[in-house]
Amino acid sequence: MAARRTRAMTGSDLSRSSVARATAIAEQLRYECSILLELYKNRESFIADVTVTDGRLVSVPPPSSQLDTRDKLWRLHSALLQCRSLLERAIAKEEEELGGGKKGDYETQRKMVKDRLSLLLITTGELLKTADGTAVLTPSSEGLELDSPSILFELKLWVYRVFREVDYWTKTAVTTLQALPTVTDKERVRTARVRSTRSARR
Repeated sequence: MAARRTRAMTGSDLSRSSVARATAIAEQLRYECSILLELYKNRESFIADVTVTDGRLVSVPPPSSQLDTRDKLWRLHSALLQCRSLLERAIAKEEEELGGGKKGDYETQRKMVKDRLSLLLITTGELLKTADGTAVLTPSSEGLELDSPSILFELKLWVYRVFREVDYWTKTAVTTLQALPTVTDKERVRTARVRSTRSARR
């Protein structure tokens, strides 16, 4: 006899295909972030000789094994939202201080990372809505420290920290998404049909 399923599925169970799609986006973003960091190091050669020891730029509750699926997704989604705000500020500040100039591999890669991050935000937001079971309000980035240094050297270090932060949370996204409990789409449909049949009998 087949072993019984120990956890009853609910309407908030995450689709395996949806989580797999979000994970694939995160993994692609992780790869693109690594390229962006290398391009920036080559562009600003002094970065290689600087040790960045400052703490995280993003502020979210610390990780905990006690967090349920919704809370894990909320924490991740909030962190990614802050990352995008920081990245947008870094790009704007670079263009303001250093000028737009000729677009090269670095600028192209930077835009690619920003666009991919926005896509990951959309997909994690959809997962969060599924896990919550209701319409989900977007986490606020209010209070996020977006002030960037005015001294050019410090600005370049800050931009580097922003890129590292995006890279860190992208890796965290891959780990978090891979660990989420999921069900197949067929299981979701089967559960929905059973629930519908039970409701009709009442």
